[in-house]
Order: sequence, then structure tokens, then C-alpha cells
Amino acid sequence: MANTTFQYDVVVIGGGPAGLQATLTLARVHRRVLMLDSGSYRNAPAEHMHNFLTRDGTPPEEFRTAAHKELAAYDTVTVRHDPATAVVPDGDGFGVRVRVSVGVEGGEETLGARGVILATGLRDTLPDTPGLAELFGSVVAHCPFCHGHEFAGRPIAVVGEAAHIGRIMEPVASSVTILAQEQVAGLERAGDGARVLLTDGSSTEFGGVFVATALTQAAPFADQLGLHMLSSGCVEVDVMGRTSLRGVHAAGDMAHVAAMPMPMQSVLVAAASGQLAAGAMVAHLLQ
Repeated sequence: MANTTFQYDVVVIGGGPAGLQATLTLARVHRRVLMLDSGSYRNAPAEHMHNFLTRDGTPPEEFRTAAHKELAAYDTVTVRHDPATAVVPDGDGFGVRVRVSVGVEGGEETLGARGVILATGLRDTLPDTPGLAELFGSVVAHCPFCHGHEFAGRPIAVVGEAAHIGRIMEPVASSVTILAQEQVAGLERAGDGARVLLTDGSSTEFGGVFVATALTQAAPFADQLGLHMLSSGCVEVDVMGRTSLRGVHAAGDMAHVAAMPMPMQSVLVAAASGQLAAGAMVAHLLQ
């Protein structure tokens, strides 16, 4: 059934939870799959990942290392730590341009695949507040499901347009303070928490701070391929992870179904969507 015109049945672009799970699912039915892992991850600032059964509290790097070890057991899997630069339709498949550091004239090569799974994630853009970026992923977070429990019994602050986070955290924190973005002059580490410096010259210490981030696509492929986008800035997919372009599926934070206002932004949900997208890709390859 395999079309030998292409080097791979599927190229998975992205080495986070969605891409790793998609690759494993394809490997389990012996599809020739290439996973391109650029080494850039949305959860890289996080010290630990949470809300994932059997992996609660695991450092993201440790999770990825274990996943790569499992993928290495499958002969039909190739993992490369080179970034993709473009995805273009090519007959009944796709050409994926890959930037390589050595061995190829011009530093790029084009690889052919019958299908592509995009798992390139989103980029968090933080408010331009001094000290915020340095604390993001530890005492500053954006998801109460991922990091809320670690602030249990302590005062927390919610900065910006994210009052719903304060309501979620009410049973967890000792107190919740809502701050408008313009009230905050900066943040700095204070013991195992954070000190929020206010524009009126005062400051308050909190066990943790939540902030809303602006979300943008981390890679240009959805735009290159003309995929249908949602108002959230994410790629629209159906319940099986299929995009508006046949043969291109998407998984993880970068995509969601139209019925949801935004992606769930969870490691476990991202991995599950990778499995769905890969299962649907196998069906596509059979056609």
C-alpha cells in the first residue's frame, strides 16, 4: 500500500507531546514516519508538567527524553533535530523543506511525504512588564490546571484580563487579588514566591501570580498552506484532527475544533490529539 515515490508516509513537524504521540501511533502500525524536532517547546520555561496521570510533577525535558527512548525501539521511525522551513503540496503528497547545519549545499533539503501532521504549537507573548519573563514557568503561570495546586493555601495575584482564573483559584489560594495590567510596574523573586511592584510605589508579596498571554502560531506552515483559521488564532480541525487541506492534520495547542473557544492547553490533551490526528492519517493513507 505504501507509495515509494515519497521517502516517508508521514512527516510530523514538532517534538512536543502532540508530535511525540502522533509519531508513536504511526510507528505502532509500521508507517514510515519522520519527526522533525526543532528543539523549541512552548513548555520549556516550565520547571514541571502537571495534570498528567503518572507524570504529575515530571520536568518536561525528562518526559521528552523518555519519549525519544520509546520511539527509538521502532524501525520505521526517524527523528531529526532539524527545523522545517516550509511545507508545500507536491502531487498527491507534500514536500517538506528542512534546514540542516552540515552536509547539504545551501543548508536545506526537501523531503517528500504522503501526509503531514503539524504539531508546532503556539507561542506565548507576555506583557512587557519588567521581571515577568524571568519568573514565567515557576512562580508566574498562565494555567491554573497546570500550576494552580502548587500555590495552595497562599495568596495569589491575577494580572490582566484573566478574572476567570481568579474564580478557578478561589478554593485553592488563601486569597485572590485581581490587578489591572497598568497597575503593575514590575515583578521580582521573593523567597519561593513573587513580589509585585505597583505603579503607586507600593509592593505586595504573593505565593504565585497568574497572567494572561497572547497566543500566536509558533510556525508559519498554516499560513503557507492556506489552512482555515479560527478567531483564537488556531488552526481549525475536525474531531479527528483533519485540517481544511486534505492530507494535512494538526494536533496540540496550535489547533482545535470550532466548538471550543480556544485549545485546552494541556500536555495530556495535546498528546491525545496527536493520537487522534495520527489515527486519522493512517485512514488517509489507506485511501
